[in-house]
Amino acid sequence: MFLTISTTGTPERPATDLGFLLHKHPDRAQAFSTSYGRAHVLYPEADPQRCTAALLLEVDPVALVRRGRGKNRGGAPDAALAQYVNDRPYAASSLLAVALSAVFSSALRGVCTARPERAAEPLPLRVEVPALPARGGPGLVRRLFEPLGWTVTAEPVPLDTEFPEWGDSRYVRLALESAELTLSAALRHLYVLLPVLDDAKHYWVAPDEVDKLLRAGEGWLPGHPEQKLITSRYLSRRWSLTRQANERLELVRLAETDDSEVEEIDNAVGEDTETEEKPTPLAVLRREAILTALTESGAARVLDLGCGQGQLVQELLRDVRFTEVVGMDVSVRALAIAARRLKLDRLGERQAARVRLLQGSLAYTDNRLKGYDAAVLSEVVEHLDLPRLPALEYAVFGHARPRTVVVTTPNVEYNVRWESLPAGHVRHGDHRFEWTRAEFRAWAGAVAERHGYDVEFRPVGPDDPEVGPPTQLALFVARTVKEAKAA
Repeated sequence: MFLTISTTGTPERPATDLGFLLHKHPDRAQAFSTSYGRAHVLYPEADPQRCTAALLLEVDPVALVRRGRGKNRGGAPDAALAQYVNDRPYAASSLLAVALSAVFSSALRGVCTARPERAAEPLPLRVEVPALPARGGPGLVRRLFEPLGWTVTAEPVPLDTEFPEWGDSRYVRLALESAELTLSAALRHLYVLLPVLDDAKHYWVAPDEVDKLLRAGEGWLPGHPEQKLITSRYLSRRWSLTRQANERLELVRLAETDDSEVEEIDNAVGEDTETEEKPTPLAVLRREAILTALTESGAARVLDLGCGQGQLVQELLRDVRFTEVVGMDVSVRALAIAARRLKLDRLGERQAARVRLLQGSLAYTDNRLKGYDAAVLSEVVEHLDLPRLPALEYAVFGHARPRTVVVTTPNVEYNVRWESLPAGHVRHGDHRFEWTRAEFRAWAGAVAERHGYDVEFRPVGPDDPEVGPPTQLALFVARTVKEAKAA
């Protein structure tokens, strides 16, 4: 199997920086052992104007069979030979994708200590794969790579050049070009899409493959038009894993959607046309209401579930009464922004010990969330489809079971007070619903009854006598806690 990555350079940005980014020196040919053969990295050309790195994977078909994939399980005797005589040593597949991950692991993660600024810069890249199995033909190759910013050339390889009437094989010669991608992004595209095009994997697909897919697909897979095909093929059509991956990707997509529409509406709350005093944004009023509820509960260890970019976590850390603050979000990108906002890399030892950021989904139970005094779900529930709410309910109230839970959500009745919001529209395009006050009270009351909590409701923002407040807050307190306080 063979793959090349080329780039061009200038005197200020020499092409040989590719060697730093790949952590492989252009002046040396290097070899690496793999479970299925040997991988070689070499540079056919390396000068300041143009540099090409090549990955050559020598596959041992006998080792491949002996590791258990594709053994003859009682089939016809003639099938046994097919285990050793096949296309795997020659055509790019999941074997090459695994070699990419093993040999260029730092580049895949976007890490380069010698040239960190280059690792974050788009490069003029050209990737060539001489033999790529493409179940779906050149058309599928283009549908997979073009939405990611690649210019795609996929030439079908004929079955036999001497007999053109036999038609084309399922292989293509692939060339990809882009000046808009970082090397890390390019490698992550290849890592996922090479086995997708082959539509086969050489190893057993375990549940941890979902995490691998989401890590490699961060930033591009949630919005890809062929997302469902990619997840299905990458996970070898294992239905349960594919469903799990698509659900998590949907949550990531919702979490990463631009919240400017919500911020614009929130910032308009409380506007008084008769005074020039700047109104307090609803987002600030919401955080103040949450902090008040948490302070009244006496909570010291707090979870911010669906923490987004860390605004509430930041506010909680400013109050020394909160001794431990954990922010959790499904979006890795949002957590990275939160880490920068909180300056986690510059916090003192005592302050750093008070805060943690976790990646996770509220659609699943998580033992890391057990044992906390309070949990906050601020503007979270409305981003889920209604059929998914019972899963969130059990994960928080049934499994994690903090003593206090604070939930805020928009009051749809208040929407008529915003002239900028068209009639019948929710406040954000990714809100799956927005509840009236009666609907929210009915849901919260049922949750409290099922899980042994008492619940009270508070307005957030100006409480309009006709339509109520813009945001509604429910404060859940576990009955055992309330009974202990009464005693």
